[in-house]
Amino acid sequence: MCYVEGLDQGKLLSLYETMLRIRRFEETVAKLFYGGEIPGFVHLYIGEEAIATGVIHALRRDDYITSTHRGHGHLIAKGVDLKKLMAELYGKETGLNKGRGGSMHAVDVGIGVMGANGIVGSGIGLAAGVALAVKYRGKDNVVAAFFGDGASNTGVFHETLNMASIWKLPVLFVCENNMYAATVPVKKSLSVDRVSKRASAYNIEGVTVDGTNVLEVYETAEKLVKEIRGGRGPALLEALTLRVRGHFEGDPQHYRPKDEVDEFLRERDPIVKFRNYLISNGFLNEVMDSEIRSKVEKEVLEAVEFARNSPYPKPDTALEYTYSESKLTYKEPPPGSRVITYVEAVREALDYEMSRYDDVIVLGEDVVAAGVWGVTKGLAAKYGADVRVIDTPISEDGFTLMAVGAAMAGLRVVVEHRFADFLYLAMNAIFNHAAKLRYMSGGQFRIPILVRAAIGAGISAAAQHSSTNASMFVNHPGLKVVAPATPYDAKGLFLASIRDGNPVVFLEHKKLYRMSGPVPEEEYVIPLGKASVKKEGNDVTIVTYSYMLHESLEAAKELKERYGIDAEVIDLRTLYPLDRKTLRESVEKTMKLVVVDEGWGPCGISSEVIATVEEEAFGYLDSRPVRINTGHAPIPFSPPLEKEILPSKEKIVRSVLTLFRR
Repeated sequence: MCYVEGLDQGKLLSLYETMLRIRRFEETVAKLFYGGEIPGFVHLYIGEEAIATGVIHALRRDDYITSTHRGHGHLIAKGVDLKKLMAELYGKETGLNKGRGGSMHAVDVGIGVMGANGIVGSGIGLAAGVALAVKYRGKDNVVAAFFGDGASNTGVFHETLNMASIWKLPVLFVCENNMYAATVPVKKSLSVDRVSKRASAYNIEGVTVDGTNVLEVYETAEKLVKEIRGGRGPALLEALTLRVRGHFEGDPQHYRPKDEVDEFLRERDPIVKFRNYLISNGFLNEVMDSEIRSKVEKEVLEAVEFARNSPYPKPDTALEYTYSESKLTYKEPPPGSRVITYVEAVREALDYEMSRYDDVIVLGEDVVAAGVWGVTKGLAAKYGADVRVIDTPISEDGFTLMAVGAAMAGLRVVVEHRFADFLYLAMNAIFNHAAKLRYMSGGQFRIPILVRAAIGAGISAAAQHSSTNASMFVNHPGLKVVAPATPYDAKGLFLASIRDGNPVVFLEHKKLYRMSGPVPEEEYVIPLGKASVKKEGNDVTIVTYSYMLHESLEAAKELKERYGIDAEVIDLRTLYPLDRKTLRESVEKTMKLVVVDEGWGPCGISSEVIATVEEEAFGYLDSRPVRINTGHAPIPFSPPLEKEILPSKEKIVRSVLTLFRR
């Protein structure tokens, strides 16, 4: 261990104290866990203290980090309040996240900790998103993304390093190579002997250091951080150490040699090594060492006492922090006489928002050239290609995670996925992060991200480009789901969605893009969660959304003209939250219900609508509800087969007539 120029005694002792604080905190957590005081899973940082300490001491206080499921050390090195951290591990209301996140998800936005993360590798993408926001604002902050050796095998690692390199983002990727990914040793999981070698594939610098030598970690990190802050783009720092404890507390560790840990602690314990260095060079003596240890011990014991004495969250607050509160002022003006297409309506809303607010950016594949649907046509020229309208590689999970990270850092991000089928590739980003991070952080984050995608069949695009998969997003708490059916609604709902402050999945049917309708030039906002009665009637309620509105209106017209049946047609517009009031009022009047849903039936939108009506207006129904869904098969390519399984005007008419013939 060699002396690092510029490190005085005070700085050296600060490094030592931080390492001791991490070690003592973790040892105490282990004892409390086995004593039954701390619930859930616990992953300890013992043996890796030099990495967090060295890297974070090379950062400024206003820099950012993202962490992992083994994240206590990162938070402590960044300066977290030990009392609040310990209270979070206990699940107490006074915890960092008000007990919503626990050990694996601790967040402290106030000191730049953008979250520990239980999904391996995801913090890499989030960090790059924060860095994108930093660069966009012209700041010189650096983001350090901590992750383990196992994360370097995930798609997010490779997708993110590629994009970070292309865009020269201010990120230091820190691989804590502790020799094990859960139970699998690195020699069985890596195609290279050093993770740092993978950096060259993305044209960035990769360096490997001894992760038990805090001075080597600090010196290398300081150099890389200085270069990143100067605009050079990202770098990868790999720090080699050993995971002293199991993957989690309680792990029997049958997969590792019996003497491995003892040998490591005897020869390479980072704290013992640094203590010996400090003493031998006159920076530390036994009295000073005792004073530092006593100070750390007192802090940890006070944290335990604070956590023990803190209250648990009140049970009736369990749903709080799922969504941020929207404070929009709504208005739905008359449609007027100006007629534009659905595409133009969405583009007009996006253009308006980008012109008025400089915190709005667009990410996605082919957004500069306006892609397949043309919604972003002309916006890159107006607002800057690769500045506010940013083409991404084909890296769905990676760029969606980056969008979430940028939203966490204060931007509002519109993410385009050309087909809703492609959203399956970004489910980690959408479900595990966009939907959950506000809740797990105890309300510290708002995630203003709008995910656009084209749904729907009927154009012979076959099974992988034709899904109407809205129900899977409706099922997940933390998301709002919107599916406008007209140009008028598309504009007003888009503006509401991008301003809502929550992650919104905005679904646009392919067959609607060229459809025209009246749209006011003025700005207007349609409330999320408010359905629209598109045709009033007294005999039967037809509930639908997106393109099926138009099939339903045609069916209602035929029912009236040929059979004298007066159907009321309701366009849900927002699929979550659902407008229960409008559904109830309509069924109370008509006493009959037909639901038309291009999605599949099981656990679908039609199921939810029927269940809602049964709950809200069961006594008013004089016959069982009917639902019309796409046949339960992947969407076929052949036009006759595709037509056969999709809902249609004819099927709606037949279903309504059946109700009246019973």
